[in-house]
Amino acid sequence: MSLRIVANLCLICLPLFAQDAGQFDKEAQAKAAADLRARIEASPKLPFKSVHFAAQPPVASWESGFISWVAVDGKGVIYEIQRGDKADPVLVVDHEGKVLRSWGKGDYKIPHSIRIDPKGNVWTVDAGSSVIIKYSPLGEKLMTITVGEQPETGGAFHGATDVAFGPNGHLLITDGYGNARVLEYTSDGKRVRQWGKPGAGPGEFHLPHAIQIDEEGTVYVADRENGRIQKFDLDGKFLSEIPHLGRIYSLKLVGSVLWAGMQPFNQPPGSPGGWLVKLDPRTGKMMGHLDVPEARALHSVEQMPSGEPLATMDNQLLWFKAK
Repeated sequence: MSLRIVANLCLICLPLFAQDAGQFDKEAQAKAAADLRARIEASPKLPFKSVHFAAQPPVASWESGFISWVAVDGKGVIYEIQRGDKADPVLVVDHEGKVLRSWGKGDYKIPHSIRIDPKGNVWTVDAGSSVIIKYSPLGEKLMTITVGEQPETGGAFHGATDVAFGPNGHLLITDGYGNARVLEYTSDGKRVRQWGKPGAGPGEFHLPHAIQIDEEGTVYVADRENGRIQKFDLDGKFLSEIPHLGRIYSLKLVGSVLWAGMQPFNQPPGSPGGWLVKLDPRTGKMMGHLDVPEARALHSVEQMPSGEPLATMDNQLLWFKAK
């Protein structure tokens, strides 16, 4: 057989191999999604009913865009960070939906996350500029950290994703769009160290998207596209993982409960159908779940002082009220 005939046969076979590989990937994703669904549904369905909650327009021209993240302070006041241009990026809302105050116009390219530290200060993360801003609860800008070192990704998202607060007062920042790392900073904004690299092994990441730290210093990172939660000590040493989850968007650690918002990998990001899962952070055991059929949901999860969870959903929130 001539080399030309062999080459032509290879050209014919390559698309068939690619089709077979693509079909195998779809089948593997479908099986993983079915397995995940079965594991989640084997856990108790939690006794909450979802209620749509939206900020009330203070003026006729006002409108919230996509709410990327939500945080709640110790008094139950709700802080949202949103991406629309008809309202300030940071919105502070009471339980009735009244906007108490807002700020941040011009400070962001892509508002991504918002967290409240133990002293009540408000921290935000921009996924476009990779800038972290610390505000007072009234919106006074107190500090800015420019993470930098952003690779070109071909898109607007190429920055940091979330921030958490260590028991030593240091900050840990996930830098997941473009980079695949966690960075540590002192409370006054000086970089201490970083760890992580692209991959699927221990200590490697494929879009670290959310981060939490417990009182003992264990760090929990939502390794979004690897479908797992990795655990580290405060020095970045890998401890263990909670594997075989879905696409994990969000984490909120409250005492001995780790809330995680996730979606199966066989669905496009933002499509309808996902779960809010209650995990034991030490063992990874699923202690309960809530079905979230809405689209563009679960990018962020939070818990009210009452114990009722919240989740973002497009331009409003899902408030899971106790039955």
